[in-house]
Amino acid sequence: MTPCTAREICAAVGGTLLQDSGAPVTGVTTDSRAVQPGQLFIPLVGERFDGHAYIGKALEDGAAGCLTAREPETLLPGKLYIQVADTRLALKALASWYRDKFDLPVVQITGSAGKTTTKEMIASVLSQRYNTLRTEGNFNNDIGAPLTLLRLMPEHQAAVIETGMNHFGEIRYLGEMVRPDIAVITNVGDAHIENLGNTRQGILRAKCEIFENLTPEGVAVLNGDDELLNTVTLPQTILRCGVGDGCGVRVTDIDDRGLEGVACTVTIEGEHYRLTTSAPGRYMIYPMAMAAAIGRRLGLTGEEIAAGVAAYTTVGSRMHLIRLPGERLVIDDCYNANPQSMAEGLRMLAASPAQHRVAVLGDMGELGQLTAQAHRDMGALTRRLGLTAVAVGEKMHALTETDPQAQWFATVEEAMPAIRQLFTPGTAVLVKASHAMHFESIVKELEK
Repeated sequence: MTPCTAREICAAVGGTLLQDSGAPVTGVTTDSRAVQPGQLFIPLVGERFDGHAYIGKALEDGAAGCLTAREPETLLPGKLYIQVADTRLALKALASWYRDKFDLPVVQITGSAGKTTTKEMIASVLSQRYNTLRTEGNFNNDIGAPLTLLRLMPEHQAAVIETGMNHFGEIRYLGEMVRPDIAVITNVGDAHIENLGNTRQGILRAKCEIFENLTPEGVAVLNGDDELLNTVTLPQTILRCGVGDGCGVRVTDIDDRGLEGVACTVTIEGEHYRLTTSAPGRYMIYPMAMAAAIGRRLGLTGEEIAAGVAAYTTVGSRMHLIRLPGERLVIDDCYNANPQSMAEGLRMLAASPAQHRVAVLGDMGELGQLTAQAHRDMGALTRRLGLTAVAVGEKMHALTETDPQAQWFATVEEAMPAIRQLFTPGTAVLVKASHAMHFESIVKELEK
């Protein structure tokens, strides 16, 4: 963050300056445990916590000052205090004001699945020419997005911001800060469907909030093979990416190398780009094509685009391949799950050359009326693909209705002995579930 004065920040958030330290603010944090000197501490309030209780500690640890929605009993000398009505809304206002200080191309990404993968792929490509700010990990909510924007510095030449949601209005809220020049929707699936009217049309409507803050001369980059996204019309330019005949960014000559990666040709207005990534999964053609389209739009050469795609690496527990002695393989994809991403993971496991293939699957959350059928569908798929299945969690019990050979356990702890027994030499194991299942503990156990 570039240095900002107390009066600038006070005006940005519409607050009341209780005390000025005289020192500039050089960063923002909402975590009192990670305060750095010169930062502004913003205490957030939730159902089970109130950051105001940690203002004193944050200031003692070096914070330059704080926002507060509570009137302080005392003011520490030499510290900045600004009183606001709501600290969360003040964080948004501050990020929105700060975003206005920068004139650079900003890409905003949303979608039911593949947001982080697409964000990393686009950032990898743009970084071949531009100093690119990107969302760290999946820091994509109403706290993470503004904190990302507040990391912008004069040396940045582009920004790629991931935005997630599980209710109506959230993408609009984030877009009001991000104000993208390029808006990306990866796909429309069933994730969070129970919060969005239990229909994919509801999910589409929520995702399309991204266009409300797209600049008039901006560009929408969409999955051109997504039936619902193909109903979207806008006054701005739309680039549809995929294998379908109606895609202006057309993917052909796909070489799916299984766990060794994917290669394809992307054609845009008669120009051909042969792209290769070591990341597994045929679905990688979409982030590859989207990154190529955006890179070309922002002036990158074909060589730069190809180099950026090749430089992409997976982030966190997203199709992370862990190779272990005895030709054993863990496919760590346990960050999150929905029916589409779980089915893709199962098909990838089935294509593995391993002697034995085991799918360790956990509950998929927020599917509403689709819950039981979605889990039964996974059982039908594991059976059809000839996979050994271990189902974990209350919802995943439905898998056994369509795959009677599957083993079911209520908890990870109960399942671990069976999983260890199956993880013999020559075995590939897919570990996949919604984040709330904490399947990262299974991966850690298998790595021992």
